[in-house]
Amino acid sequence: MSAASQPTRTATAAADRAAGGPEPEPHAGATVDFTLLAVAIAGVSLSAPLIAATAAPALAIAFWRNAMAVGALSPFALVRHRGELRRMGRRALLLSITAGAVLALHFGLWLPSLSMTSVASSTALCTTTPIWTTLFLRMRGHRPPTLVWAGTLLAVVGVVILTGVDLSLSSRALAGDALALGGGIAAAAYVLLGAEVRRTVSTTAYTYVCYSTTAVVLLAACLVSGSALHGYDGTTWAKLVALTVAAQLLGHSLLNRVVRGLGPSTTSTAILLETPGAALIAALWLGQTPPVAAYPALGVILVGLALVVRAGRKA
Repeated sequence: MSAASQPTRTATAAADRAAGGPEPEPHAGATVDFTLLAVAIAGVSLSAPLIAATAAPALAIAFWRNAMAVGALSPFALVRHRGELRRMGRRALLLSITAGAVLALHFGLWLPSLSMTSVASSTALCTTTPIWTTLFLRMRGHRPPTLVWAGTLLAVVGVVILTGVDLSLSSRALAGDALALGGGIAAAAYVLLGAEVRRTVSTTAYTYVCYSTTAVVLLAACLVSGSALHGYDGTTWAKLVALTVAAQLLGHSLLNRVVRGLGPSTTSTAILLETPGAALIAALWLGQTPPVAAYPALGVILVGLALVVRAGRKA
């Protein structure tokens, strides 16, 4: 993300309804929720810079991130949710497996882009997921409000500006932009599939099947492409563990925790901070200070996405 892209109100409503069923969690107060939200945003913002700084093949990074997450989830899923996993219907199981395959596609497109274009550009383009979610929902018969379309158009303008910035740098950066954009589209399909599954399946059971599928697909991709899965030094393994803990287990888990108290609109809007957060970390850590022309492009994208989220709040 990063496994980090968000659905529109229609999609998140399904997830909220599901979250209220299988896995109820007490609300500990707004102050605690906002504190946890800040930690979660910091966690997902570390994703892109960590990936860019990890000396391992992109597909291998994606595999280990999901494989380690599955290992961490196994004690909970196989002990506390064993019965639910056995009772998952055929439709829910197939949708979960499909979501896992689409998530693998997301990682397979986005992670390589981080070595081809800047972290700021890659993250910004990959977080256009709400745009594609809105379009997919429209194709399914939903009619998003006018403000959603306005925000979507504005965000697309920002994407065009940002792509133009990278085009002026190199064709390789433009190819990286295209991969990141494809990763955002794949993430939208993943989000909608997950929202459908979570109508009847708990988050733990769904993510366990989904992440397991993702890991298997990425393992096959690594074997076919010849990506090295081992032989890394200790620093690289440490970064892989940090990526799994910060972005996957800490970041996304805390987002799932606070969305109940703060609501999907506030949480989704806050997640947009991943783009400037990742850019700031990359500038300070990796020395990837974006060109001056990239800043207005990033701002336009964030404003457009914020309008989409605001429209969901009004709805």
